[in-house]
Amino acid sequence: MTPVEQLRTTLAALSLTAIDARLEGLLETASKKEPSYADFLLEVMNTEADVRRQRYLKARLQLAHLPYIKTFEQFDFGFQPSIDERQIRELRTLRFVHEASNVILLGPPGVGKTHLAVALAETAIQSGNGAYFMTAHDLVTDLGRAYREGRLDRRMRVYLAPKVLIIDEMGYLPLDDLGATIFFQLVSARYERGSIVLTSNKSYGEWGSIFGDPIIATAILDRLLHHSTTINIRGESYRLKERRKAGLIPLPDQQHDEPPALAHRSHTKRNQLP
Repeated sequence: MTPVEQLRTTLAALSLTAIDARLEGLLETASKKEPSYADFLLEVMNTEADVRRQRYLKARLQLAHLPYIKTFEQFDFGFQPSIDERQIRELRTLRFVHEASNVILLGPPGVGKTHLAVALAETAIQSGNGAYFMTAHDLVTDLGRAYREGRLDRRMRVYLAPKVLIIDEMGYLPLDDLGATIFFQLVSARYERGSIVLTSNKSYGEWGSIFGDPIIATAILDRLLHHSTTINIRGESYRLKERRKAGLIPLPDQQHDEPPALAHRSHTKRNQLP
């Protein structure tokens, strides 16, 4: 058995598959450049370490339950001038994760709230932190089912374990009494222990309607906002932008305050008034 064959046997025994896959290239490069033993060993070990890191990150991204992978580089800040990019750069440092503080993204549908939330999760995962994504409706439904089956404490650990919990679309559907109580328990349990990144189309003043009780809404907001950053996005929907580019809806300067068909109906109704 040649030294290379013996080396491959040893690499297989140690499960160093990345080195094994690149062995011929590594040896050829070493014969041409003649690096020191330490430099050559470092390159060999980095080959394995890099592949294992990518494998680890891929697994973490899959476990995060993200709806898609979006990064900050893909976000069109020019289209949303209401966003302070300096504030986003600060969040990208992940200081909020180390401080167990929260990020609240408010704004109408389609302005990029979920994109930014996913980008924060992706950044956290790339830095070695655990993250998990759920819509508010799915989260409360899941925990409500666990409560009725007598396993709420065990299921709650799924949402307490990650350093960053992303709760998307808070406010699109109101919560019942059980859902509001469970959500309060979750926020209280993560308070000053783990970060929440939350998106909502409702202003804070409207949260009483989400939870059906202004008192519990105030208690939840008190814990969420004590250590938090709020980003209020006031802009046009990206989805409408893409539809305009495709010619499916008119440009803003081509629109009237009231569509002709609606104006005709309104005029007809006014004429029918006594």
